[in-house]
Amino acid sequence: MRLGQGQADIIKAEVEQLLGPEARVWLFGSRADDAARGGDIDLYVEVDEALGNRAALASRLAARLQLRMGDQRIDVVLVDPQTPSQPIHSAAREEGVRL
Repeated sequence: MRLGQGQADIIKAEVEQLLGPEARVWLFGSRADDAARGGDIDLYVEVDEALGNRAALASRLAARLQLRMGDQRIDVVLVDPQTPSQPIHSAAREEGVRL
C-alpha cells in the first residue's frame, strides 16, 4: 500500500466523522499496488444506512481530505444499501486494502 500511516489515519478519521463509526473504507487502484507508481487516491466507502445524497457526501469527503492532506486527486466511491451494484464495487473490496 502506497499511503503513509498519517494519511490513512486522516482518511479513517474523516470517514468516521462524516459517515459514522460503522463506515468501512478501502484504498484501491494504483495506490493499493506497491509495484505501481504515481496515481490518485481511490477510496471505496461502504455504509449500512441509506444516505440522502451519496454524490454530495462523496464530494464533501473528498474536499475535506484534500484540505487536510494537500492538493492531490482523491476519488471517493460511496456505497449505501440503495446503491445499485457495479463491478467497481466488488473489485475495490476484493483488490483493495481495508483501512
